[in-house]
Amino acid sequence: MKPTDEDERPADSQNHWQTLKTLSRHLWPTDRRGLQLRVVIALACLFGARVVSVYVPVIYKDAVDALTPTDIALVLPLAVIVSYGLARLSSTLLGELRDFVFVRVSQHAQRTVALDTFKHLHRLSLRFHLDRQTGGLSRVIERALRGMQFVLSFMLFNILPTLVELLLVMGIMALYFDYRYPLVTGATVVLYIAFTLVVTEWRLKFRKEMNEKDSAANTKAIDSLLNFETVKYFSNENHEYGRYDVSLAGYESAAVKSQSSLSLLNVGQATIISIGVVSLMYMAAAGVVDRDLSLGDFVLANTYMMQLFLPLNFLGFVYREMKQGFIDMDKMFELLSVQAEVEDGPEAKSLVVEGGTIVFDHVTFAYNEDRVILDDISFTANAGETVAIVGPSGSGKSTVARLLFRFYDPQSGTISIDGQDVRSVTQASLRESIGVVPQDTVLFNDSVGYNIEYGRPGASQADIESAARLAQVYDFVANLEKGFDTPVGERGLKLSGGEKQRVAIARTILKDPPILILDEATSALDTHTEQDIQTSLEQVSEGRTTVTVAHRLSTIKDAHLIVVLDHGKIVEQGTHDALLAANGEYASMWNLQQQAREYEDKLRQVVKR
Repeated sequence: MKPTDEDERPADSQNHWQTLKTLSRHLWPTDRRGLQLRVVIALACLFGARVVSVYVPVIYKDAVDALTPTDIALVLPLAVIVSYGLARLSSTLLGELRDFVFVRVSQHAQRTVALDTFKHLHRLSLRFHLDRQTGGLSRVIERALRGMQFVLSFMLFNILPTLVELLLVMGIMALYFDYRYPLVTGATVVLYIAFTLVVTEWRLKFRKEMNEKDSAANTKAIDSLLNFETVKYFSNENHEYGRYDVSLAGYESAAVKSQSSLSLLNVGQATIISIGVVSLMYMAAAGVVDRDLSLGDFVLANTYMMQLFLPLNFLGFVYREMKQGFIDMDKMFELLSVQAEVEDGPEAKSLVVEGGTIVFDHVTFAYNEDRVILDDISFTANAGETVAIVGPSGSGKSTVARLLFRFYDPQSGTISIDGQDVRSVTQASLRESIGVVPQDTVLFNDSVGYNIEYGRPGASQADIESAARLAQVYDFVANLEKGFDTPVGERGLKLSGGEKQRVAIARTILKDPPILILDEATSALDTHTEQDIQTSLEQVSEGRTTVTVAHRLSTIKDAHLIVVLDHGKIVEQGTHDALLAANGEYASMWNLQQQAREYEDKLRQVVKR
């Protein structure tokens, strides 16, 4: 086996048959007759190519027999030679036609699998995406699609045709010779396959060890170079050399074992092939000597053995890669089996917002059973009014917003909008009615205009610019060299915090929702920028039912209702003035923030002097 080993990625064994069953639905789509016809044509070409390929040695045998010296004068077997060339050409053409016809099927299967997985990931709960690394998810999908392409290519166009060819060859041998020939051929192939699979499985551990040592050496080298100055500070160059050399020595040892085991595999395969070929050649040669077989029969037997073992020579590589391909596909199809935590009920209807009155009625929620986040909370946000949720870190403020948006469902209690339980309406209609300005605004790696337009895809340029003006970001964008076509960079890193926040506000304005959630939208900004953003938010909130999750109390003192949370419970609720008069938790938080603000003002004055 000559091909170079690829990285062996450790993974748990899965139900490959279930994966094949799932994959087959994409290869044979019931609603695409054209693709089904392509599959049939591709299989016909595949079998046709193998039949012709198996018949080519027979034509070659006839040519050898025609050229074998006899008492009769030799005649150039032109027809046989031309037939031989046409047969080989036909085999190649059928193979190319098979690839040409099937490529659309395989690409469509990869596309639909990737799309189904992408859709499913968007249907899964926020909890799933918080628990799972996004980079890991993309790697799972990437590997699965690559594995699918490999499995389709080699299983359908290498392994299956080889098995078909083996059966045809054994049938022809039984027809042209006797039972011993297909028996020896079959026994040789079975022994070859068994030896290759066993040794390949055994030597995988050496490749895995080699990769681990290589990663360890690479990690140590990069870590040492990144900390170049620290190494110099402590004169620890020799220490670093030693650590790196230990990893390199481990890689060296594993690489020697891997190469040695590969040599063992190659020698074993060659030995099995040689034994099989010699056995057939001996029997055929004996038949020629006894005048039972012709010289062409001798050539035929040897040609068939060589033709069979040429694709089998790559069996170890194909087996390892197909195994990894199945494992990678299993992991992606596992994602498709994950149930969505929040789903629309069978009788779910579209949300109808008339005024936008929000009611939390005895709501209790916990992310995990051992820790309750919200404990029996109740409050009402009247239509067109602003309700502020305040409290110390970890009190459950942001969870209120997540429950309203239905990222999660509460364990008990109800959340309703205009008398409609959010669990009884479709998620799409609920989320279309709610606009969110989060604390940490993440923008797409595209233009400013695209990120604003995301609030309502397909919006006109005039609407985009109008939203930008209301969000007080228009002047800034207009002064940029590329205007609304200016790229914002990955996650919006080319913009400042205040600029990103204004883009997020413009996006929400363009969406024009009747209900608004401001989830600590200004807490990460400096005081001056916060005041500017707050003005924009007040304009956006006008006439809408607004739930504001706030850290800085100065931003919500004009709210119609302030709900104070502590350890998941409502400890106070009322207007700003009423809560200050009550001299409770809210008054204490207000006084602390006012003192901190006065201290910051004095500090700035000292710095100015």
